[in-house]
Amino acid sequence: MDRDFEITHRPELLVLLLGTNVGDRAKNLLLAMDGLKALFGEPVEMSSVYETPPWGKTDQDSFLNMALVYSTNIKPTVVLDSILHLEVELGRVRQEKWGPRIIDIDIIFYGNMVYQSDILEIPHPFMHERKFVLEPLQEIVPDYVHPLLEKSVSQLLADLASLQNES
Repeated sequence: MDRDFEITHRPELLVLLLGTNVGDRAKNLLLAMDGLKALFGEPVEMSSVYETPPWGKTDQDSFLNMALVYSTNIKPTVVLDSILHLEVELGRVRQEKWGPRIIDIDIIFYGNMVYQSDILEIPHPFMHERKFVLEPLQEIVPDYVHPLLEKSVSQLLADLASLQNES
């Protein structure tokens, strides 16, 4: 493959969220981080691990979630292909939407890019609705501004908290 199609001309911050609720969850995160290190190098930032209730489909075990930030010049579509391949290597089988999973790796942000295709949407389309995404991000990139909503991660988390308090 021609490298011009795989890389960008300048590095961007790639923000990922990892989640797992099947098997040895802590080990799943470690294996995913090892695989991501092989793909993107050492993370620039890494959140704590958060235990969170399931979202969307609530009749399953709780998740362990964490966020990682990398500096990369690998194009987002190549990043996605690499992540999907890593998920399969780690045993991920996609059976049902929001169902149990051994590992899930989502692209949350890629610099200030706004991108939409049939297979990838950046920024992640539901990240601002999910506390399990915003809390780890708040820890490591609180001032990162959502390029469409034009609000920082801290503001998005505060907005979500106030919405949940109103319910």
